[in-house]
Amino acid sequence: MNLQKSAAAFAEAKRFMPGGVNSPVRSYSSVDANPPFIARGKGSHIFDIDGNEYIDFVGSWGPLILGHAHEKVVAALKAAVEHGTSYGAPTELETKLAKLVNKIFPSMQVMRMVNSGTEATMSALRVARGFTRREKIVKFVGCYHGHSDSLLVNAGSGAATFGEPSSPGVTVGTARDTIALPYNDLSAVEKIFGQCGEEIAAVIVEPVAGNMGLVLPKENFLRGLRDVTKRFGALLIFDEVMCGFRVALGGAQEKFNVTPDLTCLGKIIGGGLPCAAYGGREDIMRNVSPDGRIYQAGTLSGNPLAMTAGIETLTILLDGDLTAKISARTSKLVDGLKLAAKSANVAIQTPQAGSMFGIFFSERPVTNFDEAAAANQTQFKKFFASMLERGIYLAPSQFETLFMSAAHTDEDISRTLDAAKLSFEVCK
Repeated sequence: MNLQKSAAAFAEAKRFMPGGVNSPVRSYSSVDANPPFIARGKGSHIFDIDGNEYIDFVGSWGPLILGHAHEKVVAALKAAVEHGTSYGAPTELETKLAKLVNKIFPSMQVMRMVNSGTEATMSALRVARGFTRREKIVKFVGCYHGHSDSLLVNAGSGAATFGEPSSPGVTVGTARDTIALPYNDLSAVEKIFGQCGEEIAAVIVEPVAGNMGLVLPKENFLRGLRDVTKRFGALLIFDEVMCGFRVALGGAQEKFNVTPDLTCLGKIIGGGLPCAAYGGREDIMRNVSPDGRIYQAGTLSGNPLAMTAGIETLTILLDGDLTAKISARTSKLVDGLKLAAKSANVAIQTPQAGSMFGIFFSERPVTNFDEAAAANQTQFKKFFASMLERGIYLAPSQFETLFMSAAHTDEDISRTLDAAKLSFEVCK
């Protein structure tokens, strides 16, 4: 595969940006390679500046559940941009999107639109602290909730890929208020609440973890979190930035029938444009300015282009059983990957949640970050390189989740499995 133009573009980018990228995992340093520079995307495929074509299972890290450049989303954006790109003033679009979100996530009785998942989780924690008048939060090792200071403590995703569970620049005081526990360990949660439960403002969790690779919650883990937070008067925050609309249309809270106090959404809610939201119980959210004293603001929050893309995307998802169809297609691919690995005598784990899936080179199921970190990195690097060479675009880390879209076809799945059969052979 020729990547000469991409290599030159990467060398130039490194002059002006740390690592040549604007988000760390894009640098491909964890797989000892240089990234292809993407020129365009259409449907389930992307094309780099060297003219190579790939079947894309990254989907901009999750937002593109309809695929690249969906014709209805593009048409709606073309019409919207003719009216301007930003006003810094209220529009009816914001309310229209909020009503759609509320229909899909009834627990989000009142919400605030923001621009990124990081902004949503950061704001939700501020609300939790302001509402409860407590300072400590509980998070789980390997769950990534964005790069705000109080959440970069034993974080996953990009931070885990580079072997830094916390980041320089996060103050000792900030870290002291964050308690990091093993994911799926309800006994550890009970123990810490027994020690300082009256000081804990909230538990924040990816109900289906997607930032240490895909890790599913154990039975009753989420229910247990709901019970202990209620018992101690703390809030339960579901970070569904990644799993919202994917595990089920109504996210993990619909799938597992557990209602959080606050929910954070992102990615799909903006239809591929920068957009996120946090919201929940009305009695909590009415404390946000200007209704209350908890401050949060944003110049581009509720941007009309992002609102338009989000409205179009959620409207399409609400039509029929599209979410279930994408999940079924994901199962077809995952089942094929299992068979291909078994045929090559390579041990893998292929967790799936709706249209999210992952690959761990491990003989045992992965239930927490330590088990994810123990998966065979060397085998993954070989598999990744072989798949990329064969035109299959995967996330360049075992600590990331893969995504199916409505645009992926049976032919895409067949081609991917053909490539996987050959690629598993090089992993022995």
